[in-house]
Amino acid sequence: MKDKRITITGGNGFLGKHLVRAFAARGCAAVSVADLPEYNLLRPEDIRRLYDEQRPDIVVHLAAKVGGIGFNQANPGSLFYENIMMGVPLLHEGYLRGIAKFVSLGTICAYPKFTPVPFKEDDLWNGYPEETNAPYGLAKKMLLVQAQSYRQQYGFNSIFLLPVNLYGPGDNFDPASSHVIPALIKKCVDAERQGEGEVVVWGTGAATREFFYVEDAAEAIALATERYDKPDPVNIGAGFEISIRELVGLIVELTGFRGRIVWDAAKPDGQPRRMLDTSRAAREFGFRARTDFREGLAKTIAWYRNQ
Repeated sequence: MKDKRITITGGNGFLGKHLVRAFAARGCAAVSVADLPEYNLLRPEDIRRLYDEQRPDIVVHLAAKVGGIGFNQANPGSLFYENIMMGVPLLHEGYLRGIAKFVSLGTICAYPKFTPVPFKEDDLWNGYPEETNAPYGLAKKMLLVQAQSYRQQYGFNSIFLLPVNLYGPGDNFDPASSHVIPALIKKCVDAERQGEGEVVVWGTGAATREFFYVEDAAEAIALATERYDKPDPVNIGAGFEISIRELVGLIVELTGFRGRIVWDAAKPDGQPRRMLDTSRAAREFGFRARTDFREGLAKTIAWYRNQ
């Protein structure tokens, strides 16, 4: 892979910056980034220009419109349209150009709402996703259909990875679109700094989630790019489950917030449970997450404080 030209869409983003470093650590000298404002992947002419200018052998497609529960509720149409209209033409153009490999990043939101825990890849089509994030999840899931179809008809090498919820230094802390960990860290750190007595948290705290440290995610993607060439989707994650209530307690402890937590049960919990079976990733390309969750949270909190 060291001699291949690799393009990472969304390479200036949260995961993208870590993935650029992961490829560099492997000795990949020709890694390019395709991101806004230089390339708007909703424009077919920008997609063609990307292939003309960067001439990639491998494309890793990270670029996505994404956000937390509130953002998904407010933007279902644009989340569906933009994610499908970036991914589908990008993969198709890669096929037309005869590139060696296309790596698509899906989402745990593609799984059915009531998937048995831990989520196994074979359960991916056994129901409709949780309603608040279904448009996003289904748009990303169509890239799996496209990858498998193009492999069957054209012999095109495209793989599909399903990451669980990411967190870590450099995450999105914008309250309008952030996911649960950066949102909670921001609320607790800001409240502690400003001497506020309470923090409001959405939902009941009963839902469970699995969280995946961003450096581990980058390592998983690099390994899959290097070693995996099959049609079956692959989960990548840390393989543990924690309730939102437990998560809040841990973040309160690590940030030093001394006020009270108010649960807004009128707001949705989202999918009841989330945790991946990651045995296929271990078997197929030797990936296992290494970062302890408490350690990863502490690093993320320290990064936010330093900003």
